[in-house]
Amino acid sequence: MVLESIHSPADVKALADGQLPQLCQELREFLVNSLSRTGGHLASNLGTVELTVAIHRVFDTERDRLVFDVGHQCYVHKILTGRGDQFSTLRQLDGLSGFPKPRESVHDAFIAGHASNSVSVALGMARARTLGGKDYCVLALIGDGALTGGLAYEGLNNAGASGEPLIVILNDNGMSINPNVGAIPSHLARLRSKPAYYHFKKWYRSLFGPRPSRNPLYRFNHRVKTSLKKTLWPGSTLFEDMGFTYLGPIDGHDLSRLCDMLSWAKELHCPVLLHVNTIKGKGVPFAQRNPDMYHGVGPFDPETGRLRGEGGETFSSVFGKTMADCARADPRVCAITAAMADGTGLSGFAKAFPKRFFDVGIAEGHGVSMAAGMASQGLLPVFAVYSTFLQRGYDMLIHDVALEGLHVVLGVDRAGLVGADGETHHGCFDALFLSELPGFTVLCPANFAELRRMLRSALFERSGPVAVRYPRGGEGAFREDTSDRPVACLREGRHATLLSYGVPVNRTLEAAALLEKEGIEVRVLKLNQIAPLDLEILGDSLEKTDILLVLEDCFGAGCVGQRIAAILAKAGRAPKRLLLKNLGGTFAPEGSVSQLEARFGLDAAGIAGAVREALMHEQ
Repeated sequence: MVLESIHSPADVKALADGQLPQLCQELREFLVNSLSRTGGHLASNLGTVELTVAIHRVFDTERDRLVFDVGHQCYVHKILTGRGDQFSTLRQLDGLSGFPKPRESVHDAFIAGHASNSVSVALGMARARTLGGKDYCVLALIGDGALTGGLAYEGLNNAGASGEPLIVILNDNGMSINPNVGAIPSHLARLRSKPAYYHFKKWYRSLFGPRPSRNPLYRFNHRVKTSLKKTLWPGSTLFEDMGFTYLGPIDGHDLSRLCDMLSWAKELHCPVLLHVNTIKGKGVPFAQRNPDMYHGVGPFDPETGRLRGEGGETFSSVFGKTMADCARADPRVCAITAAMADGTGLSGFAKAFPKRFFDVGIAEGHGVSMAAGMASQGLLPVFAVYSTFLQRGYDMLIHDVALEGLHVVLGVDRAGLVGADGETHHGCFDALFLSELPGFTVLCPANFAELRRMLRSALFERSGPVAVRYPRGGEGAFREDTSDRPVACLREGRHATLLSYGVPVNRTLEAAALLEKEGIEVRVLKLNQIAPLDLEILGDSLEKTDILLVLEDCFGAGCVGQRIAAILAKAGRAPKRLLLKNLGGTFAPEGSVSQLEARFGLDAAGIAGAVREALMHEQ
């Protein structure tokens, strides 16, 4: 077993060339066997095995900076940097993160989780290196999907013009970028990817001294060559026009060629873009056939790929079906998503209404602005987006939607704690920033029935911008539809009041049941609408007990509990004791939702304990 001998990148460098194919095979076997038990991002890592091995053969990630874009494909990097024995804890509480994390290893240069930022970050590192007079390489590994995000082009434009030595590796698995077509481009691709071609270029450049670009003859020849290449090889001009030396495209599963090209890119000492073609899910038939299905996957059978555990309705699937029903009822209803048709439950809508379905790619800001344009012309656009990615469209929500009061509907999926993907993916900000936007209505269903009713209300009964926020996964024990009123009383009690919204109301009901066994009677209130929020909406529902506990799975600063406290204090009706149960100022790590709730005291036991302590202080 070659992999058993790998404990650091130095071990990778020490391998003979003949051992590398075996290492790649064992890495794929390791990924399948390990992820079949924990779940994780499978297909993307299978597709970058050879590329990651090549990077560690050529570079030293303890000194050089490797910046991942999104970071879904970092598992092989983690294995090769001494973390293979931690994979049984992948994406679990206090375990190995599924994304690059500098706190985890010196080999992780920068945190990742959202797309399109790698080139900008890498350029910042390159500038810092130059200003500090240091000597290390900087690499940005970006996928073609991330190139649908505008930030990627902002970074590329500035990086190419900067002249700073850095290498951008474009991992193109054919999911987003159209391939060049024709015999001449194919021939040139083969020619340009041969080591002999680059050896000749290196020799040719050396004829003109250490800085050939200052030689008039070299500059003239270079202009002639560039002009001819743009005529015959138009695919490379986008990046070269930005100032990059373009290399490739090459086979991303040919280790020898990858190592040669990376070495050449390292020697050029200028902005280089290396275009690599890979196959997502490479080497594992079920993942290669269905790469989207095995992008982010739960535990599965390693032999067949069949998912373990039973499926069932989720908030996302109910949202998608309700959207299709609404579209049948009104031809103005349109759906927008940002490369998340399956994740947001809109695949069925896309098939039923292809002309009214729009996937904008990883471009959430564009999705918001496009929805604003559609709404301004009388359509009923619904932008379905994960809460964590909606953050990327914040400016557009203010400038393009809120200022005009446009009737844009947001389906805010994965709101609150989402579990295994950790701090970069929890939806713990939308309840804060959406509630602060003037004119926004924010609705919070606690179950499927309320989601159906609130989505229809958002589309057909309300005006202005409306957000309907809901969590990942299924509903809890609370199934009653109380969405016909802003505040619903689910249980009466005289000792304290528990207030929450969305699915966390299940925890308040569970806490009330625990306390009842001890003779403590608590009222349970449920907010269906967290914005707008004023005294008229709250009424006198919060004044029947001396203790008010507000439960939320979001950050503390600007939370609903603070807003309620301010409203009541201004009216001179503040409770004697206010308890805010939320994440405070701490980013939640990886872990199951139930584990994270327990850690932050947001579960039934934590709520009940807080009420007991408050009652003791009242005595």
